[in-house]
Amino acid sequence: MSSPHPHALIVFCHPEPHSFNGALKDVAVETLQRQGYSVEVSDLYAEGFDPVEGPAHFAERGESGTFLPLTEQRHAFEGGTLPADVQREIERLERADLVILQLPLWWHAQPAMLKGWFDRVFVYGGLYSGRIRYDRGRFPEKRVMLSVTTGAPAPTFTRHGRSGHIVALLWPVHYSLYYLGVSVLPPQVTYGVQGGGLSYEAEETFRQRLEAEKAAWAQRLEGLGNEAPISFAGWDDWDEQGVLKAGHPDIWQL
Repeated sequence: MSSPHPHALIVFCHPEPHSFNGALKDVAVETLQRQGYSVEVSDLYAEGFDPVEGPAHFAERGESGTFLPLTEQRHAFEGGTLPADVQREIERLERADLVILQLPLWWHAQPAMLKGWFDRVFVYGGLYSGRIRYDRGRFPEKRVMLSVTTGAPAPTFTRHGRSGHIVALLWPVHYSLYYLGVSVLPPQVTYGVQGGGLSYEAEETFRQRLEAEKAAWAQRLEGLGNEAPISFAGWDDWDEQGVLKAGHPDIWQL
């Protein structure tokens, strides 16, 4: 249930607190607090979150033989025996009206730590099920967004850029979030954050640009209330086979 006053959760996924990702996290905390939010930070590396799902996390097994992750997650959720770190993260999610995932783009995807957070915290039978997902998901009142940094510059992340189209690269993360029923806001992407090997003059220009990026992030956070979420197809858009119905405006015309 949401807090009486707006509450934000920032899931911070970077091993270095003094990184630019850390600076963006700090900007978000300060900006949201100025707007009246209470803010909580889930610092996955600093808190030692274990991203690897496995049988060792389940002392009371629902299936004594083969380890079936979804079976064990549901059994632990229903029995109140979820691992402490998973239960903590679920409670943080439940408290939040706004969730920001702060991360670098590594190997064209989220870091393994954050992927493991999805694997373990998005508990089957608790946060979703076969009937409770997509636009019928558990968290329709929550807004979630990514704040992502990249090493390469922005032009390389366009549709035909060498780094890959940023929309396609972030789509799996966005769709996993939508699976829980949340409203997914467009991402904040800060491109080209690597400045090593530059001359002194170039380094000064680079630092000035990063300061401008921080200011732009703060400005965007101040206007989030007016933003529309990304549009996704829902249950009424799919046929019995789970495919977009004929005539849907998003259907590919081959």
